[in-house]
Amino acid sequence: MDSGAIRRRLALGAAVLAASGALALTATGTAQAASGSCAGREVRTLPFRSGVTHVYKRGDYVCAVTVARNSGAAQNMSVSVQARGNRPVVDKGRYKYHAGPVTVNAGHRCVWIRGAVGHYTVSSGWILC
Repeated sequence: MDSGAIRRRLALGAAVLAASGALALTATGTAQAASGSCAGREVRTLPFRSGVTHVYKRGDYVCAVTVARNSGAAQNMSVSVQARGNRPVVDKGRYKYHAGPVTVNAGHRCVWIRGAVGHYTVSSGWILC
């Protein structure tokens, strides 16, 4: 076998290995996102017309998930958590069931939670201070 054939086979093997690794990472991320849960205890429930945003706290971490009241059809949804003094961490897109979870290390700072499903939104103001 000449060196060109060996290089092609090595390149093909590397490509297959990279593709299988990417598929494994995608499958893991999908399973984690599909669970729609946060660690810790639920400290707030923010209901609004088209959904509800659940807020959880565990130690210094705050997590939020927005769940649609009418799930099944993909619609615009979002959830964000902002620790005072930092930029918000946001998950938004077209989802069937929920947006998030989104987690931030808030320490002992107040947080601002926002959730949206379709045209309806909820905003907590500064909480958990």
